[in-house]
Amino acid sequence: MATSTPTSAPDHQPSLKRAIGPKLLLLFVIGDILGTGIYATTGKVAGKVGGALWLPFLLGFVVAVLTAASYVELVGKYPKAAGAALYSQKAFKLPFLTFIVAFMVMCSGLSSASAAARAFSGDYFLEFTDAIPSTIIAILFILTLAAIALRGVSESVKTNMVLTLVELSGLLVVLCIGAWAVATGGGEPSRLGEFQAEGTGYALLTSVLGATALGFFAFVGFEDSVNMAEETKDPTRSFPRAIFIGVAVTGTIYVLVALVSSLLVDYRVLQTSSGPLLEVVKAGGVAFPPKLFAAIALFAVTNSALINIMMASRLCYGLANEKVLPRGMGRVLSRRRTPVTGIVFVTVIAIGLVTTGEIEGLGDTTAFLLLCVFAVVNVAVLVLRKDRVDHAHFRTPTILPVLGAIASVILASPLSERAAEVYIRAGVLLAIGIGLWAVNKVWMKFRHEEEAARG
Repeated sequence: MATSTPTSAPDHQPSLKRAIGPKLLLLFVIGDILGTGIYATTGKVAGKVGGALWLPFLLGFVVAVLTAASYVELVGKYPKAAGAALYSQKAFKLPFLTFIVAFMVMCSGLSSASAAARAFSGDYFLEFTDAIPSTIIAILFILTLAAIALRGVSESVKTNMVLTLVELSGLLVVLCIGAWAVATGGGEPSRLGEFQAEGTGYALLTSVLGATALGFFAFVGFEDSVNMAEETKDPTRSFPRAIFIGVAVTGTIYVLVALVSSLLVDYRVLQTSSGPLLEVVKAGGVAFPPKLFAAIALFAVTNSALINIMMASRLCYGLANEKVLPRGMGRVLSRRRTPVTGIVFVTVIAIGLVTTGEIEGLGDTTAFLLLCVFAVVNVAVLVLRKDRVDHAHFRTPTILPVLGAIASVILASPLSERAAEVYIRAGVLLAIGIGLWAVNKVWMKFRHEEEAARG
């Protein structure tokens, strides 16, 4: 989920190669969205809303489309690899706000990776062994990803295409099993209208909002694609189709998977599982090897987490190079040419996050941080309407970013019945960032005064 911060590269630096065509961009978007969210949090969403599991994913899809429209306009208008931080700086010209936006995006990537670590160490991994405590597995998972990132291993977009197809295959297995079960008279359709909340209409509303806020975790990722703008052929034309089709494809798959999950498994069973889709596969009445599906799921969450660790470490490196964070955090390992300090920093944060919560809390933290960022982006697109550019680009109807900002604020608010630990966790993360920013400001001021005295 992380993105890069605006940088001012020297004039002699070569530009990035525009090697990504429309089809590869579309697969990148789909691959970035698919992964941990649907594989890990489906059961927790069911626990919040009940058998009507499809509804939060449908509402999450709507909110994603509203915000995606804002990203499409902004990336077409400013086809640079910087994302939300760039749009915030251009709209509001407040360096501290730009830093907060960038740091929230970075932290959302780390909380997402931590949620993936918890998903990896849960029921999917238990298909193979239960000899190691789950927290130890999750920590080892994060350390392994850090080691890979430190060695400089990165996936090209074409590799991402292969990974996307593997992740997608697991969801297609679920849908095929569900179709077979329904065709042979299996499933319980009455569950689809079953809500967990009892009592007043307000209780039902907050229950659905809470489930939607958590389910939105499954849709995060499309915002990463804007960082490929400088490497995309004709980004102004390619991005609208890629982002809208990508969100539509994944949204459709998610809603269908949610329908199948509720049809085949009671929400109370889904709620207690850290591998909810494995429960669906086992309940489908088809002899599909559970270990094979568990392996696909482990692959999906690993891919998502690795991308997040690598992106977060490079964002940390970029912030240090921009002198927003202490310069030491931009140190590069000379032999591997990887941001060693950034990788160590984000790894420590990710391990800390793993020990503070389970999949639901960590996934909700990711969603909360990005909903705050999305609110800023939706406002930024309106503010930047006064800024004219000399090329044609997609322009979203004004009502969409307005609704997107309102929806993001509502889902980020206490109306969604988010656990207090989520706000505390997000607050601690921001406090760490603000502390580093303040230390850097003091150090930079000291150095400036020292240089002035020498001069």
